[in-house]
Amino acid sequence: MLSATLQRRRFSDLSEQEILALAISNEEDDARIYRQYAEHLREEFPSSAKVFDGMAEEEDEHRRLLIEAHQARFGDVIPLIRREHVAGFYARRPVWLVENLGLETIRGEAREMERQAEQFYRKAADRTSDANTRKLLGDLAAAEADHIHAASDLEAKHLDDAARETEDDAAHRQFILTWVQPGLAGLMDGSVSTLAPIFATAFATQDTHTTFLVGLAASVGAGISMGFTEAASDDGELSGRGSPIKRGFASGIMTTLGGLGHALPYLITDFWTATTIAILVVFVELWAIVWIQNRFMQTPFMRATLQVVVGGALVFAAGAIIGGG
Repeated sequence: MLSATLQRRRFSDLSEQEILALAISNEEDDARIYRQYAEHLREEFPSSAKVFDGMAEEEDEHRRLLIEAHQARFGDVIPLIRREHVAGFYARRPVWLVENLGLETIRGEAREMERQAEQFYRKAADRTSDANTRKLLGDLAAAEADHIHAASDLEAKHLDDAARETEDDAAHRQFILTWVQPGLAGLMDGSVSTLAPIFATAFATQDTHTTFLVGLAASVGAGISMGFTEAASDDGELSGRGSPIKRGFASGIMTTLGGLGHALPYLITDFWTATTIAILVVFVELWAIVWIQNRFMQTPFMRATLQVVVGGALVFAAGAIIGGG
C-alpha cells in the first residue's frame, strides 16, 4: 500500500499533455460507469436508465472533443495516465458497491461524480501558476459544471414527476421486500425463539458461562437455519422479492443478532447483573421490532405490540418458569 502511494505522481508535476490525457481517461471511465448504471436499472427503472444513457453520451462527446484538442496540440499518441496514478486525485467507488444500494443512491452518486470532478479541476487551477495550464483546468471545470446541468436537463426530459414517483415507489417496495421483510422476520425469530432456551438455561443453572454458550449456539444455529430457509424458499423470479442471496443474508444475520442481543450479557460473571441486563436488552429488542413493523410494514402499533411484546413476554415467562422449576 505504501509503495503504491509513493509511486503516484503529484498533480502539480503533470505536463499539460498528461493533464489532457487524464481528462480523456476520466471521461471514458465515467461513460462506462453511467452505462453500467443504465444497464442495471433498465428492467425495473427504464426512465432512469434513459437518463444514464444520455449522460454516457454526454461523456462520450466530451471525450471526443478532448481527443481532438489533444490531436491538435500534441498528436495522436495519448499518454496512459489514470486517476489511480495521481496522488490525491478523487476516486470513484466501485460500481458494485453502489448499484446494490438503491435507485436514489445511484442518482446521488452520479451527481457527486460530476461535482467532484468540477471541484477538483477548479482547485487545481487555483494552485497552478502557468497561465495556459490554468486556462485548461478552468475549461475542464466548466465542462464538468455543464455535465451537471446536462444531467438535470436529461432528468427533466426522461424523468418527469410521475415517472420519478413511480420509480421511487418501486425502489422503496423492492427495499422492503428484499431487505426489511426478511430482516424483520429474522430479528423476530432470533429475539423471540431464543428467549426460552437462554433464560431456561440461565435460571436452571445460574451459570453465566453455560448460559452464554447455549445462547451463542442457539443464535448462530437459528441464523444459519433462517438464512438457508429464506434463500431456498423463493428465488424471487415470480414474487419479485429480489435476490435470494440478499434475503438469506438479511434474514440470517438479523436472526443471529436478535439472539446474541440477550446472550452477550452473560459474558458478565455475576448472574443477577447479567440477567438484569439481558432482560433490559430483550425489552429494547421487542420494542425495536414493534417500531420497525409500524414504520416499514404499516402494521398498526397496538397490533404489533400485542404480537411482539406480549408474545415475547409469554415466551420469556415460559423459559423462566421451566428453568426455575
